Amino acid sequence: MNRMFETAEACADFAIASLGKQIKLGAPLGLGKPVQLINAFFRRAVEDPEIDLHIYTALSLEVPKPSSHIEAELAGPIVERLFGDYEPLAYMEALRAGTLPPNIQISELYFKAGSMKGLPSAQQNYISSNYTHIARDMAAAGVNVLVQLVAARETETGLSLSLSCNPDVALDVIRQRRGGDQDAFLCFAQVHRDLPFMRHDAEVPAALFDGIVQNPAYNRTLFAVPNAAIPATDYATALHVSSLVVDGGTLQIGIGALGDAVAHACILRHRHNAAWRELVANLTRIDSDCTAEPSVFNEGLYVSTEMFVNGMMHLIEAGVVKRRVFDQLALQQGLNDGVITPAIDDAMLHYARDCGLMPCVLDEPALMELKDWGLLPAALVLVDEDLELDGTRLRNNMDDADTRALLLRAMEGSELRHGRVLHGGFFLGPRDFYQKLRDLDATGQDRICMTSVQRTNQLLLNYPLYSAQRRNARFINTGMMVSLSGAVTSDALEDGTVISGVGGQYNFVAMAHDLPGARSVLCIRSTRGSGKHLQSNIVPHYGHTTIPRHLRDIIVTEYGIADLRGQSDAEVIRRLIAVADSRFQQELADWAIEKGKLPEDYEIPAAARDNTPYRIASALSSHIADGLLPAYPFGTQLTPEELTLSASLRRIKALSEEPTQFLREIARALFHRGDKEAARPWLERIHLMHPDSSKEFIVQQLLMLELEEHGLLKVR
Repeated sequence: MNRMFETAEACADFAIASLGKQIKLGAPLGLGKPVQLINAFFRRAVEDPEIDLHIYTALSLEVPKPSSHIEAELAGPIVERLFGDYEPLAYMEALRAGTLPPNIQISELYFKAGSMKGLPSAQQNYISSNYTHIARDMAAAGVNVLVQLVAARETETGLSLSLSCNPDVALDVIRQRRGGDQDAFLCFAQVHRDLPFMRHDAEVPAALFDGIVQNPAYNRTLFAVPNAAIPATDYATALHVSSLVVDGGTLQIGIGALGDAVAHACILRHRHNAAWRELVANLTRIDSDCTAEPSVFNEGLYVSTEMFVNGMMHLIEAGVVKRRVFDQLALQQGLNDGVITPAIDDAMLHYARDCGLMPCVLDEPALMELKDWGLLPAALVLVDEDLELDGTRLRNNMDDADTRALLLRAMEGSELRHGRVLHGGFFLGPRDFYQKLRDLDATGQDRICMTSVQRTNQLLLNYPLYSAQRRNARFINTGMMVSLSGAVTSDALEDGTVISGVGGQYNFVAMAHDLPGARSVLCIRSTRGSGKHLQSNIVPHYGHTTIPRHLRDIIVTEYGIADLRGQSDAEVIRRLIAVADSRFQQELADWAIEKGKLPEDYEIPAAARDNTPYRIASALSSHIADGLLPAYPFGTQLTPEELTLSASLRRIKALSEEPTQFLREIARALFHRGDKEAARPWLERIHLMHPDSSKEFIVQQLLMLELEEHGLLKVR
């Protein structure tokens, strides 16, 4: 029987007393970390140097910290509003301060992008692993404590728990560590009242855990990731991507601005198809045979994804994600072939008989299974050798016309049960996303299944079924760079610096090559940096690879689609140059010609020579102005004033990296000298009405110039 703990400290003490002072603690990525419980283990190890604590986890969430006084003035109230009383992870604070004791080690399998670039300890202890291999690797490392944040509810049979945001790895770790002759292993749950209670695979009995921590004081603000602003270049990429998505197919997208942009582009395609077509037609692009029929989503999409993101909830609400799949191969195949629909009708009963799902004469197991799928009335029972429905006796013969007719009358208007529109491994997003999950009605709960990444990210558990469900899949992810060979760099730099992690990207790329009709779509921003620091993200070659060249498939930039699957090296190079920024195209071509990978008479196609940010801005500007492409399509918790200030300060910061232009703008700002009184609401918001230094005075003047040029201030 599991133990109940009122405090995290009591739970940690119990684990140490039971297992000894060598603790290898596994914790979920992202939202599923029970912060107070992890912090209790950390504090015990700080207090007792004899405790050897090794924490295995991924995506350690941190409240953002401003990098300057002015940023702090703007961000302070925003951070307080967004993150409330969220308790930080003590190990991350020590890691960043360089005060991590020698008896404590932190190994992450995935970083928040770019967050660990300057931390040698994090870089040295990083573990590179495919998402589907994490449970295996944690078991092999000897993880002897697993901790998990859970939702809870009382049922007729007692307390029931939900792994909620993170069933992705937990069940697999528990299965592997408790299977066979293993060392001592304990797992603990910490209950949070605001965590959405997700059903199906995520719902587990309380007895699964050795102990449960439940304390109202621990119900602090859940970490919520605010929606990011979507730049025009990401919208351009997303519009191209949305033209690849097949109605009746399968979708996977990631987090961040680009994922939100793809979701919004699919909604535009569905709700404003004519405008969407115009947007796609206006963009600089190279025609591709891999684009789909540009129709609305009549049949809709099914989602199989490692991460359930806010954009996917909006796709469900918009009626784009609505194709239900069923964990019964014969039914799924019949639906795919169009022989049946989810409706329980004569065609369905005939099909069930023909495929062997429904025997002629029912026994109790067959009756229970068919009722569970909704193929037979819930009130139907076996009585002796006959069937009985609401007091009426029927022949137990599914080929009997009278029996079938009565059953069909009883099932009129009903449909198959247990259809899912989404399978996801974990979720993370903004606060209103969590609220929507908490507010799901019975139908909404039934259609969403949080589950293991062993299901979402690969095919090995049930290749026939998952292949039938994931028809015409489009697995959409992002990369940092692509070489002219088609190899993609997504997780690290060539000097070994880890930027993020492999996560599930390799899994999805490999699955795209294994599934009939599936494609991997990797989105790459064509450039990075600005001014003299501007660089192409399409490069001749690179010293690190995440996705090898032999798995190259579809690459999308803001300038179009490069379909690389099955193409020769020369054609791959041609197609990548065609979607590169025009400022770098010739040098890429020259390199390929010099290396003998392109013929000497190669010329960049005329249709690709105007791949410039100006071209993108011109193509999208009218629809940005009319609101079809908003900066925050799924809303923001920032006020209009904060949005204006944050955008202006970002531009000023970027400007400061170009000394010549920066000096020119300072001179221009000092000459114009905007109206301080008109700017008072913005200046007071960040305490710049009366600057305390020459640096603050310069920022004040530049900010007023920014506000003026956006039509918010008048020139004196």
